[in-house]
Amino acid sequence: MVSSVDDLTINLLASVIAGTAVWLFQRLRRRRRDERRKRFFGLSERAECVIVAPKHASAPTAHSVNRLDVAAIVEIATLARECGADVALKVQGQDVVFDTGFDAATEFCIGGPDGNTRMGAHLATFVPGASMDRYEDVGDKLTLRVGDESFPREPGESEFVLLAKVDTARPGRPMFLVCGQTAITNRAAARYLATHYRALAKRHGLDGRFCLILEVVRPDAYGHRVVRERGDYTAVAFAGRS
Repeated sequence: MVSSVDDLTINLLASVIAGTAVWLFQRLRRRRRDERRKRFFGLSERAECVIVAPKHASAPTAHSVNRLDVAAIVEIATLARECGADVALKVQGQDVVFDTGFDAATEFCIGGPDGNTRMGAHLATFVPGASMDRYEDVGDKLTLRVGDESFPREPGESEFVLLAKVDTARPGRPMFLVCGQTAITNRAAARYLATHYRALAKRHGLDGRFCLILEVVRPDAYGHRVVRERGDYTAVAFAGRS
């Protein structure tokens, strides 16, 4: 009888020890995963995160934002808040002082140069190998260009977005560019970034920069849900920058 009780006690202790070890391992793994995510995005506890939204092209008011761009903003803001960062939203052109500076905080800049002139400045300054047409010049046939490659928009069938991580003068405060031909491509890229950051970190490192072109397939039918990576253009997009 005593032996049976001793065996039961030993088994219970072994179970407790094993369960505690598993719990500690899982907690450490989650902590390490969270720390890697924070480092990749440059978002630590109480860090400042700025999301720069594009103006709605056809809205009557100067600071209206397309509802699909709002969805992209929510995607990024949720990610930032999960990292413990403080989130501030800026609409392009709303704050002249802000519009003249950068690298004070981790920044997510959304929208093409037409709706977000800050994006145009960022591309020219940090990603000189990439550009996008102006709507007033080409209309719906907007074309993204990276190096020698061109990605013309086919409305409702095939639409493109540039997704880039840029290193700035301030270590640990990267800039993320979501430069889409349409608001729905901006939303698709924001979602892609939130769900594929581990693969991007594995490919380019936690602190490495990158530039991808994503294709949103038949957005009229599938919305932002079907996304294909058309290419990794990191080698050519940053040509001319050290």
